[in-house]
Amino acid sequence: MAREIVDLKAEVRTGTGKGAARQARREGNVPGIIYGDGAEPQPIKMNYNYLLTKLRQGRFLQTLFNLKVEGQPDVHVICRSVQRDVVKDLPTHVDFMRIHDESRIELFIHVDFVNHDAAPGLKRGGTLTVVRHEVELEVTAGDIPDHITVDLTGRKIGDVIHIGDVVLPSGAKPTIARNFVIANIAAPSGLVAEEETEASA
Repeated sequence: MAREIVDLKAEVRTGTGKGAARQARREGNVPGIIYGDGAEPQPIKMNYNYLLTKLRQGRFLQTLFNLKVEGQPDVHVICRSVQRDVVKDLPTHVDFMRIHDESRIELFIHVDFVNHDAAPGLKRGGTLTVVRHEVELEVTAGDIPDHITVDLTGRKIGDVIHIGDVVLPSGAKPTIARNFVIANIAAPSGLVAEEETEASA
């Protein structure tokens, strides 16, 4: 399932440098820049509360946006950096990179676990221990998956789930070459204690 392209609104920011950035902040905006794709960098500003709302919705750095700047054609971008105040942890500057739909980009994609009821290990009291809630994948910008799905059907206590066990969306591949662990099904503490007692006996 491809992720929906979300609209994001910004305005042109006149002037560059620290003075212009401070002025934007005094006016209740967060200064930013759009760069890449062989075009000149474009200074922008975004309403502070609007940006903060978007950031709090999550996955801001993993979302393909349709950036709408008045007087300019819409452009697809991804956020490459959000600078924050070191004390208040609030946004002070934002960087966007222009991309084409066919561009290959690296993003962290959410992992969704399904069919818990069909996992014998969980029915026996085992615990799903998630090692990676997100995995970094190389994907096509025009077809960014909303998530990847891990099917727990048939999983038993002691099973380890690797990235190689997951069916990835078409065109997506892990950025790490090794077959890393995503999750495992751990034995319940009571069962572990029982097995240790049997072993010592």
